[in-house]
This record gives sequence, C-alpha cells and structure tokens, in this order.
Amino acid sequence: MSLERQELLEMLAQKSFRLGDFKLSSGATSDYYIDCRTTTLDARGAQLTGKVFLENIREQEWEPTAIGGLTMGADPIVIAVAVTSGTIHGFLVRKSEKQHGTGRRIEGFAEKGTRVVIVDDVCTTGSSTIQAIEAAREFGFEVIGVMCLVERQEAHGRPDVEKAAAPAPFISIFTATEVRREHLAVST
Repeated sequence: MSLERQELLEMLAQKSFRLGDFKLSSGATSDYYIDCRTTTLDARGAQLTGKVFLENIREQEWEPTAIGGLTMGADPIVIAVAVTSGTIHGFLVRKSEKQHGTGRRIEGFAEKGTRVVIVDDVCTTGSSTIQAIEAAREFGFEVIGVMCLVERQEAHGRPDVEKAAAPAPFISIFTATEVRREHLAVST
C-alpha cells in the first residue's frame, strides 16, 4: 500500500467513520456511517484523494479524457483528480436535467464520444453510481471504468454497479471493513 493510500485510509477512519445508529439514504439502518466529504473536502484529504484515484486510474491503464460522477459525493473527487492530473477534465452529473438555462444534466467537460471514468464517494446500493453511469452513456460518453472511494459491501451494491458498468470494470479504493478496522485500531 502506498504511503498516500495509507494516509488516506487513516484520515477516512478518523474524520469520516462514525459508529452509532444511522438511517441510510436507502432507508436501511446501519451501526456505522461514512461521510467521505469530511475527508475529501479537507485540504490534505483532497490532495490524497486526487493522488490515490489517479494512481488507481494509471494502474488500470484506463487513460480517460475526463472523470465525473453524480453531484454531490463525486464533486470533491472529480476536482481533486482533475487538479492532481493536470490533464484529466472534470464533469458533474445532476440528479435531473436543469429546468432553466441550458437544461443540461452533464456540467463541465462535455464532449460526446470521449473516454470517461465514473466516480463516487460511498457505494452502498450503488444507486447514485448507476445513475451517473446511465447519464454519462445517454450523453454519449464512453465509460471505461467506475470507481468508488469506499464500498459498503451491501448485498446488491457491488453486483448492481458491476452490471450497470459492464463492460467497464468497477473498483473500490477501500471497503467499509478496511475503514472500520482502521477506525477501531486508532480509537483504542
């Protein structure tokens, strides 16, 4: 594990992981909650996020023109990767088309036919990741990879995202199990 990846894991465990009783956006309940934005919007966390995502993109040999995902969880990741790479553009996917102005659902970089990677902060059911994949393809992007920062490892999450992403691969930087383990190690 690279030093940046380890530092990012430690930061997620300390800043983003909480134990307790939580209701998730899916309606399910959980004994933990992960709010990645407290890490990805931290100055050092943003640097680490950009470096670790870019490192994984290069390991996969994806060579995207742009990176994007559903607003709001993907926003800091998109910006961090774009700034860190200096060559990969960013785009954001709205939850629905704007009802004013240009009426666009894709904001930022928008050239049909280009190779893109879809990103998300936390993947539970995969719903927001799947929405971003579908919107990107509807727009005309070629989705070459899908990544999430933390995968919660829910029963249908990964299989549903993998099915929606296919033939593009889906990878996660960390699993919730890894973040929980690190959280428990640093808090004892």
